[in-house]
Amino acid sequence: MTNVIVLADRADGALTKVTLEMLTLARGLGSPVAVITGPGADADAARATEYGAASVVLDPAAATEPVGRDVDLLAAAVAHFNAATVLVASNAAGKETAGRLAIRVGGGVVTDAVGVNADGTAVQPIFGGAMTVTTRVAGVAVVAIRPSSVPAEPAAGAGTVVALDVPASDRRRAQITASVEGQRSSRPDLAAADVVVSGGRGMGSADGFALVEQLADTLKGAVGASRAATDAGWYPHRFQVGQTGTTVSPQLYVALGISGAIQHRAGMQTSKAVVVVNKDREAPLFELADFGIVGDASTVVPALIAEIERRRA
Repeated sequence: MTNVIVLADRADGALTKVTLEMLTLARGLGSPVAVITGPGADADAARATEYGAASVVLDPAAATEPVGRDVDLLAAAVAHFNAATVLVASNAAGKETAGRLAIRVGGGVVTDAVGVNADGTAVQPIFGGAMTVTTRVAGVAVVAIRPSSVPAEPAAGAGTVVALDVPASDRRRAQITASVEGQRSSRPDLAAADVVVSGGRGMGSADGFALVEQLADTLKGAVGASRAATDAGWYPHRFQVGQTGTTVSPQLYVALGISGAIQHRAGMQTSKAVVVVNKDREAPLFELADFGIVGDASTVVPALIAEIERRRA
């Protein structure tokens, strides 16, 4: 059976949702090989096995250059398992790893893929989601998978731990000389959240985002924002949803006061259910809506929160 290598994406010492999704995807392509790196990697082997990892490669050591370490380990895994496909998360670290690995093993890269077919071709939306292409890579295919593209489904694997001999590299390396811990939130990660509530220019001001946060907390979701809102300084840029921000694909996407420029739509149009609240009934985002409310978010959102809480009572 063909071996498919999955580089585990981890946050706060645990496997992220996209890792479980990639393992699920890999099971349909062949025999999944989970590569888990960083402190605490050993503890995540069991979790990877629950989602079908037939083999597990571990490197729990801290690294001064994590991406370089991952590329070395993945290249060794490709050679050891004779793998034709490597899956990584389509985020900043995953894309950097993908490019460097493809050069190392003589393969090619597909980013922001939403699936991989049984014949090894990758499915990728392009032009802001206006078109979908199927891509075949010459050599080893290194495919960066967009989070929330594939439902994560558990299925026990063998979970055999395999030790690899990773040759020492004499190439020039970058090293992390200092780091600053990023701001943490009690809300779910935007890219992987099952529910996302986003606000746009129609929220009126930065104060209007208090309503966005209240609805997100009521739904136990993440907060997003349109580019217009982040450019206006109403909400931090790291929460921007769209082609030049974060791509999301939640079970539920709620857009408050967002007209729906093509760049924003490209970042959320694969959401399973879309709810739009906007005063302008001609707003383009209504074209994607499963449920639309024509009205002022400042009036509609409190009513929504009250009704949700009433039904939960």
